[in-house]
Amino acid sequence: MSEWCGRRRATGRCGNKTCQWVSAVTARAEFSVWGTSAVVVVGDPLLLREATATLRAELAAFDDACSWFRDDSELSRLPRGRAARISPLLADALDVALRAAQVTDGLVDPTVADALRGQAYDRDFAVQPGNDPRPAETHAVPGWHRVALDLDRDEVLLPPGVNLDLGATGKALVADRAAALIAEVIGSGVLVSIGGDYGTAGQPPKGGWQIAISDDHRTAERAPWARVAITGGGLATSSIARRRWHRGGRAVHHVIDPRTGRSATEVWRTVSVAAESCVDANTASTAALVLGGQAPAWLADRHLPALLVAVDGAVLTVGDWPVRDRVVA
Repeated sequence: MSEWCGRRRATGRCGNKTCQWVSAVTARAEFSVWGTSAVVVVGDPLLLREATATLRAELAAFDDACSWFRDDSELSRLPRGRAARISPLLADALDVALRAAQVTDGLVDPTVADALRGQAYDRDFAVQPGNDPRPAETHAVPGWHRVALDLDRDEVLLPPGVNLDLGATGKALVADRAAALIAEVIGSGVLVSIGGDYGTAGQPPKGGWQIAISDDHRTAERAPWARVAITGGGLATSSIARRRWHRGGRAVHHVIDPRTGRSATEVWRTVSVAAESCVDANTASTAALVLGGQAPAWLADRHLPALLVAVDGAVLTVGDWPVRDRVVA
């Protein structure tokens, strides 16, 4: 992951045929995964089947290695208190998660697993109860610096009591990895989306990859707030609008502030960022939700184009991000 070296320029597309989700792109597949959806887009319909199969295989491999909802995943079976050999995929995922923590000064921290469980987020969101009567629990976040990763040996050492959730960077990493792999396999440009986090590889279509944005990526194509195009890199949207529920009569959501061990204060309901990679974009959009009112300046300092939508619908843009409306429903 680059250290905020990405300066991808997002360009607007409004009021004409290029506003459609699929413009010069001619082939698109979508399927459900992890309580959300996966999308792959290529320029040649004859390449779509192979691209889709490659994406499914990458998702399955990542789930086997990195899921914290599965007791049998490689991540869940890691011992505590001694170094353990890990697969290259899990090593890559841990490296990305720790790098995200480092460049955000701990705002995006993979050691939030117990804090998430304290908010009752302990299963795939597709089966998450909307109202848990148990009172919310606050768990201190141990801190990413306590995880010792040795990439030369593909080993990790987790201290006792440190549990990991790679969700803050996982979907974005899959989007980046799968896009690169698919482009290599099919020899053509590709866009991959996992839950509204977009990774690209290869030659983009004329006018760039067209992306519609709203609170819910599943309805964005029909009712977008904004439409943008990227010619490479990645784009990610982090939101507290959908993955939220009630715990003990109090509204909570899935974005944990590592400084408090609780759901982040609700200032922005949705943040979208364009960057050099999907991982960079998603790291920044998640950190922005945690930062609240400090997010615009933080993003501007890192030259990251962004769209921020406040809980009352007010819209703010940062850098080169284009926008037409200043309030959304």
